[in-house]
Amino acid sequence: MEFDRDFSVVSPQITELSKLSIENGTIDPSLYTKYNVKRGLRDSDGKGVLTGLTELSEIWGHQEVDGKRVECEGILRYRGYDVKEIIAGTADSGNYCYEEVVYLLLFGKLPNKEEFEEFKNLLAGYRALPVHFVRDIIMKAPSKDMMNTLARSVLTLYSYDRDADNTSVDNVLRQCLELIALFPQLSVYGYQTYKYYHDGDSFFIHPPQDDYSTAENILHMLRLDGDFSPLEAKVLDAALVIHAEHGGGNNSTFTTHVVTSTGTDTYSAIAAALGSLKGFRHGGANIRVVHMMDDIKEHVIDWEDDDEISAYLNKILYKEAFDKSGLIYGIGHAIYTKSDPRAQILHSLTKQLSQEKDLDEEFALYERIERLAPGLVAKKTHATKTLCANVDFYSGFAYRMLDLPTELYTPIFAIARIAGWSAHRMEEIINHGKIIRPAYLAVGAPREYIKMEDRK
Repeated sequence: MEFDRDFSVVSPQITELSKLSIENGTIDPSLYTKYNVKRGLRDSDGKGVLTGLTELSEIWGHQEVDGKRVECEGILRYRGYDVKEIIAGTADSGNYCYEEVVYLLLFGKLPNKEEFEEFKNLLAGYRALPVHFVRDIIMKAPSKDMMNTLARSVLTLYSYDRDADNTSVDNVLRQCLELIALFPQLSVYGYQTYKYYHDGDSFFIHPPQDDYSTAENILHMLRLDGDFSPLEAKVLDAALVIHAEHGGGNNSTFTTHVVTSTGTDTYSAIAAALGSLKGFRHGGANIRVVHMMDDIKEHVIDWEDDDEISAYLNKILYKEAFDKSGLIYGIGHAIYTKSDPRAQILHSLTKQLSQEKDLDEEFALYERIERLAPGLVAKKTHATKTLCANVDFYSGFAYRMLDLPTELYTPIFAIARIAGWSAHRMEEIINHGKIIRPAYLAVGAPREYIKMEDRK
């Protein structure tokens, strides 16, 4: 693409003005304590400030025992059902369960066989993109970031919807189901276009198959031969399930509630959630885990030597190695303490996949780091709670074994989480919530206006 000016250039004038912004925009951190402001909507112990109610999911890292808050094994429930049991329930059936979870989140019950078949057929019927959408929208001005491509596609779909602003429950449900069905195509086709224009690779478009699950279709559309193993599809299906929902307080879901509460349209609300998920503090963490692991594999000679691994992890912690951030990515979570159930699920499935891919040694390295890193982090940070590996620790490794490009790691998260976002948007609309408007305390001093000719 060519422009009449370079939009990426930061001029010296902008640099000087930015210094002015910093000088007059920095707030004294001590004021947050002085005025008891819950920065980031979190208490001092990291617990989230309650801002709403939901029936969609619940997350536990602590339990109340004899009036005391005690750490516990991590629990994640969708509509009351333990996510581990949901995945285990389909382990021997040969079925994929992401679509079942979508049904559960949206309608509050597990579908019977007839309901499930009807629902799958309904989603399959929504998988067709508008005529020429790929050519006119996705293939025009391709972005280097797939999340921006996905958000633009979602906002453009507004123009193809003759009833886009209707926020009745049935119309919003129709829109949400269409987006759930279309997210895989929007993401994969956006990547294929990016790969063609920016990397010079071959361009191909595989249409989704009506009888395939969401996980199967992602792998089918991404690969030139459209082929995949049952275990590969099973691992990706499980990844979609565990990322489908995670309470109302995570940033992108809270964004969905905030934007929905204004009365805006579905496409705007979901595009806002996508913008939130794109941030490396939210949806992009597993990419950093993968890059960190590449660095560890390069610098640690003996992958079976706990002492050598620990020594290098300490270098990362003390900002002497990798990206000098002082973070061991994939370790620790805001809520989970003893364990993250999502990481446990992926741990088991990733082990199976590593055996199929002949990557047992690399998986063993992940296990060693999962065992060693929490103690090292706790010692360095003087952590007051137990630390565990979180879902990002294994998800990037799983995606790499599935030959998913890193550019699609966060969009895969979005493909899964659109189920939760949709259910939360429905919940906000059904319950007629007030517009969400928290308060910010003004701490600047009053000033008298000065005419321009008198200003220095």
